Amino acid sequence: MLTNVTHKMLKLQVVVSPDHCPRMAIYMAMFETHNKHNNLINLSFNCSFEMAPSFDDDNSLFNFVVKEGNGVKGLVDLGLTKVPGRYIQPPHRRINKQEVAGSLEIVTIDLSELDGPNHEQVVKAIVHASETLGFFQVVNHGVPLEVLESLKVTAHQFFGQPAEKKAVYLKEVSPSPLVKYGTSFVPENEKALEWKDYLSMMYTNDADARESWPNDCKEVVLEYINTSTEMVQKLLQILIGSLGVKLDDSRLHELMGFNLVNMNFYPPCPNPDLTIGVGSHSDAGMLTVLLQDGIGGLYVKKGDQNASLGNEVWVEIPPMHGALVINVGDSLQILSNGRYISAEHRVRTTDVESRVSVPRFIAPLLTTKIGPFPELVACDGVARYKEVIYGEYLKNYFEKSLDGKKSLDFASI
Repeated sequence: MLTNVTHKMLKLQVVVSPDHCPRMAIYMAMFETHNKHNNLINLSFNCSFEMAPSFDDDNSLFNFVVKEGNGVKGLVDLGLTKVPGRYIQPPHRRINKQEVAGSLEIVTIDLSELDGPNHEQVVKAIVHASETLGFFQVVNHGVPLEVLESLKVTAHQFFGQPAEKKAVYLKEVSPSPLVKYGTSFVPENEKALEWKDYLSMMYTNDADARESWPNDCKEVVLEYINTSTEMVQKLLQILIGSLGVKLDDSRLHELMGFNLVNMNFYPPCPNPDLTIGVGSHSDAGMLTVLLQDGIGGLYVKKGDQNASLGNEVWVEIPPMHGALVINVGDSLQILSNGRYISAEHRVRTTDVESRVSVPRFIAPLLTTKIGPFPELVACDGVARYKEVIYGEYLKNYFEKSLDGKKSLDFASI
């Protein structure tokens, strides 16, 4: 707010946000009232100001966004009109909408038909999508639509809070290792930051979640987990069973025993063509269950995952009301000896409005060994990946910035 107040020979210019300093707003109102009556006043402005960081100063920007927990949203709330240099991506990492292949007629699978006469056709559709694109959407999945809508509303409400309320969950100070609030991916290791804030909630059991997770998020996220677990089990049983592999319940529990739910928030960006919401990557776990809102911006690489720069084909996964996006992760690609594809994907920013997404990551327990199923090695005549401990794979995954599918190199032979 810019206020010019003139009294006789005195001209006072005040630049202030009354929202951040109610006392100053009161003083300004008093000053204007007295000025109208030509009365002399003597005001003592007792108000502290927080200077906005210099967008040309990387250290100041990094401290404001990352260490102090203001996030990208904090930058946008300051009235940002251009993207700070720390967020400008090199040309090969940007997402040019004119260069993508448009929206893909992605396979949409009605899971209710698994219990009817079309069971085999549905199984084939799930397997084919996992072998080709690595992505598909599902409807009639068992998660109530009101839960999906509530998740989106809750995400907007969490990130709409003042920075100090979110910052209590920063990694360095969070009251629980099960909760982490942050921005970008691994900002300490990234040359260019991602235009995203997130809240990450690790799931061990309902009791731990209710004790540790933010009060305004925990119940709806628990409902999301509890109502989607049966679907996840069915999908994994179908995909692993179609490989000719039989697993007992304990082994299946190992392979889906590590669960994480993120709430991702992408504020509007003044220059979307220069930034990314999430860089190109594949997920580390078995499967990811993703709730999109209606804004869009999720792109997946189609076809040859090893295509060179300039020869890649990217397609958008269009939002569909009431649907959930399913994608294959690295662990399932490794176990399947490469038959299922953990496709690269990325997220574009928008200048229209804030976007939210809520992925649930289903992964092996950290102590679980993952390697190609022996039955597939015998059939294929070769193991394309070595056996690794999932916790070590995940540690390597998070030590580097996102870079396509290079995380799989850790397990490659």
